[in-house]
Amino acid sequence: MVSLESLKGKYVYIDVWATWCGPCRGELPYMTKLEEQYAGKDIHFVGLSCDSNKSAWEKRIQKGDIKGIQLCIGPNSDFMQKYLVKGIPRFILLDREGKIVNANAPRPSDPKTSQLFEQLLEK
Repeated sequence: MVSLESLKGKYVYIDVWATWCGPCRGELPYMTKLEEQYAGKDIHFVGLSCDSNKSAWEKRIQKGDIKGIQLCIGPNSDFMQKYLVKGIPRFILLDREGKIVNANAPRPSDPKTSQLFEQLLEK
């Protein structure tokens, strides 16, 4: 069980994705690189799958190449509604207190993501 409360104290970079989403799958290698680049730093990486087929998500996670905290929240979760997620992939960045820094954060493949992380970690 993971809650936003349990992640306080570090920045949280959330990836809302699904196994059936081509653009989502395309971002996964870049996400892995970011996680490696920022390992041991004050950033949690959280993947939230909106898959309706939980077994497809489990099968994908069992491959072992996706790191970070991985949760399957399903397509109709409160999170999707509260954060107004209408399309995926969607990336959301939270500050150390759990407040939204960027509700439409840049994708892992965008060089601006590393720049943003560097700026935040300097604070």
